[in-house]
Amino acid sequence: MSKKLNGTVIVTYRCNARCNMCNRYKAPSRPEDELSIDTIRKLPEMYFTNITGGEPFTRDDLKEIVRELYKKSDRIVISTNGFFTEKIIDLCKEFPQVGIRISIEGLEETNNAIRGLEDGFNKGYSTLKKLREMGMQDVGFGMTVQDKNAADLVPLYKLSDEMGMEFATASLHNSFYFVEANNIIHDRPMVAQHFETLVNELLRSWSPKKWFRAYFNHGLINYIYGQKRLLPCDMSFDTFFIDPFGDVMPCNGTKDKEVMGNLNEQSWDELWNSEQAETIRKKVRCCDRNCWMIGSVSPAMHKYIWVPGFWVAWHKLKALFTKKPYSMYENRIVRDLRDGKVSKEELDKCSTCALYKNHCGQD
Repeated sequence: MSKKLNGTVIVTYRCNARCNMCNRYKAPSRPEDELSIDTIRKLPEMYFTNITGGEPFTRDDLKEIVRELYKKSDRIVISTNGFFTEKIIDLCKEFPQVGIRISIEGLEETNNAIRGLEDGFNKGYSTLKKLREMGMQDVGFGMTVQDKNAADLVPLYKLSDEMGMEFATASLHNSFYFVEANNIIHDRPMVAQHFETLVNELLRSWSPKKWFRAYFNHGLINYIYGQKRLLPCDMSFDTFFIDPFGDVMPCNGTKDKEVMGNLNEQSWDELWNSEQAETIRKKVRCCDRNCWMIGSVSPAMHKYIWVPGFWVAWHKLKALFTKKPYSMYENRIVRDLRDGKVSKEELDKCSTCALYKNHCGQD
């Protein structure tokens, strides 16, 4: 029997938000071109499925999609901006075991400016509160950190913690997925300082899950400084993305769209074992974009558990003897920038090459 995979199903590219770090709304999919239920049925067995977009709740048949995916998925989490409250609540009444992650980019003023949704913060926050009142357990915030909202990172985490909710983080990325994106963090030390505070908050908690999230956020500091991934990337081997047009991809982080096959036209086994899929896997093995997104990092953390495990054990030991068990200066590049061994201009140049050209001519 083949092993279960980790899948992300992009059900639509339509979106009602106008986020400053994503221009996907400028290139929406048409409803008639989006994944059909028949194509959904062709997906493989999955131990985890993320449903995302665009905004998934723009689809009127999302309940039917979830119904089909639960026949082949151990766990489902839907990523949403939380604006369509009634639709979300209606779906969760039928599927109380589903996970909901509402993207909130900071406190009220910050979130609404970044997401371009009038009253977006209150809509998302009230949706989360209603879900908790319903008894939903797997709910929480998702935040993409940039210069404009870094100061809200820890306050938003504390708000989620007070509500007993999950708190997922990301940083700015550039790829085909975001359309015309020019996402750059300009003040790395400032943003890293807020991540450092968050990492220490997580390490001081009593939750092992939060300790491993501390490691993930440590990796985000490493990423925003343009450094090599802390863990190997195995996208396209045990993880996949499928877009609204049926194209199966290794991930959503590549500069150009890389397609392993199309599930509208092929069976899963035919697609997954095709020559084209093997060609894409070779590209993935040589990819040096060094993305650090939860979709690729979470499977890697499970697969190479001894790496984050050792990091967590060491920093929890330090937490027994100090109020600040983690420092961002554990990252050599952060020290080098502070100490003048590398200039901001040199770091910016190399990071820009890595983001847009896939390599900067150095080994």
